[in-house]
Amino acid sequence: MMDAFYSNGVWFAELLQQVPCLEDFWLWVTFLGDPKCVFIIYFPLTYFLDWKVGLKVLWLGLISEWFNLVSKWFLFGERPFWWILESAYTRNTEVSLHQFPASCETGPGSPSGHCMITGAALWPLVTTLTVWSSQHSKSWMKKAAPFTVYLLLLLAVGLSRIFILAHFPHQVLGGILVGIALGWLLESWTPLEKELSFFLRASLFLLLSALATYGTLIALGVDLNWSINLAIKWCANPKWIRIDTRPFASLTRDVATALGLGLALHSSYYNHLKWEKLSRSQRVWCASLATLILKVLSNTVQPENLALWYGVTFVKYATFPWVVVALVPRLVHTIASRKTSPHQE
Repeated sequence: MMDAFYSNGVWFAELLQQVPCLEDFWLWVTFLGDPKCVFIIYFPLTYFLDWKVGLKVLWLGLISEWFNLVSKWFLFGERPFWWILESAYTRNTEVSLHQFPASCETGPGSPSGHCMITGAALWPLVTTLTVWSSQHSKSWMKKAAPFTVYLLLLLAVGLSRIFILAHFPHQVLGGILVGIALGWLLESWTPLEKELSFFLRASLFLLLSALATYGTLIALGVDLNWSINLAIKWCANPKWIRIDTRPFASLTRDVATALGLGLALHSSYYNHLKWEKLSRSQRVWCASLATLILKVLSNTVQPENLALWYGVTFVKYATFPWVVVALVPRLVHTIASRKTSPHQE
């Protein structure tokens, strides 16, 4: 049964790769589905559209990423496309695929994290836009537009993952369905403003539960590093094996973000502006500036040492929520206040 899924998946990927002039498009789409975009792009943009929506996007992003990590450990037998290379080599058969990933991802294949995490994280935005469109239009096409765009985006992300040989079609479909289900189930349960101890407990739970699961499976003799070893074996250039695709990289993001969000919501900068209403232009400036800062911070300081990389990544993602909810609004509000205040003689 699974061999049929794998062989049909290879056929479908080969079919996608035969469509000319779409490589740049698929690479751009797969970037939009990168789980990191939830933290550095979707969160700041939605937060300044509606702060409640933004916090839900961030929570659903980190919860679904943690769930994706744990579920992949339990589905350790599911193969990524690296398995095709291993299988072809051991069977002395030819693989006709000509396009291979620009980076060698080291996680197991199922379910697709790009589809699952993006689907869950963007669910609050889609439901909010759907309610808004229903209140302002009687046209069923306009009412259905947010969900239509949402589903088309997930489909495109899924196809892009198949195109770059990161996943098989059934892994993509599973990611989409689980992501939608998580968004639907958890949206109303996502915490907004809680005491600082809640965020500390949430961060510790994400960390300790993942480590306990990992340690238990290792103790039972499960090889959870097989996909990393396979990527190292078959990746043509060792530099293509990115640290941020390792399983514990996503856990570091989630643990740091949960803690950082609590610190940000209890910071003096946030409390100072808590009841201030930013104008529409100020919110646009905040969204643009916050996204730019997070993007720059995300791309800078990438140590090659593994332990140091995890430490730097933790500090970065713990800082990101503070940049969005505290630093940038305070900065924009201060500049706007100086421009509108009367000149003192």
